[in-house]
Amino acid sequence: MSLKPGNSLDRILTLELVRVTERAAVAAARLRGRGDEKAADQAAVDAMRRELNQLPIQGTVVIGEGERDEAPMLYIGEEVGQGKGPKVDIALDPLEGTTICAKNLPNSLAVIAIAEQGGLLNAPDVYMDKIAIGPGYPPGIIDLDSTPSENIRALAAAKGVPVGEITACILDRPRHARLVEEVRATGASIRLIGDGDVAGVIHTTEPDETGIDIYLGIGGAPEGVLAAAALRCIGGQMQGRLVINREDQVQRAQRMGIADVRKKFAMEEMAKGDVLFAATGVTDGNMLQGVKFSRGDRVTTHTVVMRSSSGTVRWIKASHTDMTKFEST
Repeated sequence: MSLKPGNSLDRILTLELVRVTERAAVAAARLRGRGDEKAADQAAVDAMRRELNQLPIQGTVVIGEGERDEAPMLYIGEEVGQGKGPKVDIALDPLEGTTICAKNLPNSLAVIAIAEQGGLLNAPDVYMDKIAIGPGYPPGIIDLDSTPSENIRALAAAKGVPVGEITACILDRPRHARLVEEVRATGASIRLIGDGDVAGVIHTTEPDETGIDIYLGIGGAPEGVLAAAALRCIGGQMQGRLVINREDQVQRAQRMGIADVRKKFAMEEMAKGDVLFAATGVTDGNMLQGVKFSRGDRVTTHTVVMRSSSGTVRWIKASHTDMTKFEST
């Protein structure tokens, strides 16, 4: 499975990624609703790492569980895979929505993206201001430098509907009080989510199914890169800008290769080249069903896997009867 300059990723990796997110999702699902975020996250991390190390890749984690001194596994800069095959960048969140999983609420996912080396923005673990919409609109409909009101009205005009028919997805955080007030003042409605903004961005791609037209607000920068990878595959528009307020954050971003910490990143800058993305539901959600356990001898998983170069989106509902592959040893 060689990767020569100008070539795209081997499509065999697409199915391999499904196995990676399936393993992580099942491991986390065994602990959902137990109220222990750290245990669920660690189970997902361990399972994802084991599966990644079975892949014939030379992978480097550029978006992970934290920096090396903060995370024992899947830290930024960690090398994974068998050490042969294509050199790839990896962005991952073994359990996107740890609180969601711990409370057994909707839209917790196991998520991963792989791109050709240098294809994913190496974002520090800081906040990012984000805006995203799904496919089918002319370029430039949304812009981080426009006000939320201007973006909502522009989207409504492009969609050909009254502003009152637009729904924005926003993380339910005190920092968004003014944003929520401004969006509601336009007449648009809001879907507040407690966690899981990767899922929130992805939901903009299927507004007829999810009821979400636009994602707005500040969330994690690593999650922003994962969301951009998904949109590159499905289609859509997204921009992100790091929210940096301290000198140590500036220095961290610069060490990771970001010279201009105020730069407005387009989706294509956060995830470029050939990109593969996979997500498996941990809990039931708007787009993916959660892991189902049947009498201890069968597990059902629901996964979406995508590829940017072909624009292919596959929905895979798998029934597993070999329980040994989900064991920790």
